[in-house]
Amino acid sequence: MQEQNTFQVTKASASNLRDENRDLGFGSVVARESRQRLLNPDGSFNVQRTGLNFITSLSLYHTFLTMSWATFLLLVLLLYFLSNILFGLIYAFLGAEAIVDTSNTPTENLFLRGFFFSVQTFATIGYGTIHPVGVIPNLLVTIESYYSMIVTALVTGIVFARFSRPTARIKFSKNAVVAPYQNGKGFMFRLVNMRSSQLIDVSAQVLFSRFVEEDGVITRQFDNLQLERRMVSFLPLAWTVVHSIDEASPLYGLTHEDLEKSDAEILILLTAIDEGFAQTVHTRTSYKPGEIVWNAKFVNLYNEMNANEPISINIRKLSQIEKVSRELHP
Repeated sequence: MQEQNTFQVTKASASNLRDENRDLGFGSVVARESRQRLLNPDGSFNVQRTGLNFITSLSLYHTFLTMSWATFLLLVLLLYFLSNILFGLIYAFLGAEAIVDTSNTPTENLFLRGFFFSVQTFATIGYGTIHPVGVIPNLLVTIESYYSMIVTALVTGIVFARFSRPTARIKFSKNAVVAPYQNGKGFMFRLVNMRSSQLIDVSAQVLFSRFVEEDGVITRQFDNLQLERRMVSFLPLAWTVVHSIDEASPLYGLTHEDLEKSDAEILILLTAIDEGFAQTVHTRTSYKPGEIVWNAKFVNLYNEMNANEPISINIRKLSQIEKVSRELHP
């Protein structure tokens, strides 16, 4: 009786483990039905959420914090010009008597005069040649001064937060390879830290996703690929992550055609501690069958060294591969 109970517990535990490996948080519907790529090469998730109220889903701070620098600077520039155009139009509407230009060559166009006066007020420049006259123009100057103070403080805070936010800038090899490894073969990809700051306690998790048939139902299955080295203490140069394709590997016996038919995807999650910030950073990517090259290996990216020279690598060779002489069988 005790042996039977033990068997049932073991069977239940195995069942729970399979259930946990079904979706990894993507959801059972994705596991069963979605044929889309789960992770894009840049690490973004290939999913969408609809039905949320715009105000509910709006998070300007998070949006400004995570967008690219080019987009952020363009939006700040757009906000700057639109603000000055708006106030310039209001100043022009008040008339020439409200905004007086006392320079030797006064600006005749009221909009341009109001626009340039708004720029000076917004940036607290104050050359003095253009100045407001009357209660309403001065009240408008007071409103713009308060507005510019708030906007400048917010933009300054976001810029500081963007600079101080720790992020990983890891470059992965464009392709993964199935190459000779020890007496068999292995699945491999390479990565390198693109920043001068050092990463410590770097760990990698590699997951194998594909569609399989279980009890007559096609569903997506996830397996954790065991790595030759799951973690490295330091990452000063490059790291070739290797999974040995042996009899215990979910990839054992599979060919490139098998991966294509099962719509396979290799998911990569990298976690590390940034030494400069002393905080955890992470990044992710994935490889589809078309990005996995069989019967190939990475070229040597280490530069030739002379005596007393430091070890160096050529990052341009990170994704360079070459074919192997012998055929790798499943």
